[in-house]
Amino acid sequence: MPVTFHIPGGLREFTGGRSRVEIDVSPATVAEALSALWTLYPGVRDRIATEQGQIREHINLFVGNEDIRYTGGLMTPVSAESQISIVPAISGG
Repeated sequence: MPVTFHIPGGLREFTGGRSRVEIDVSPATVAEALSALWTLYPGVRDRIATEQGQIREHINLFVGNEDIRYTGGLMTPVSAESQISIVPAISGG
């Protein structure tokens, strides 16, 4: 079963306008799922991760309703049919 990424509006130019991207691999972790996403859409990588491979500070990733910052980071387990949401932080004053 595929893992589905929910793509925010600001990144859709890198996914051919898609708001949802399904990957047909069976990743065990968020890191593996992201790697598969970046293989399909390489332009997304630099907007999500630093040169060292860490998630950028202003990007939040959720597996289901759980923020990966509290569930193991990039090593957070991913199961079949997981929904991964990419959520840019919004700030202002």
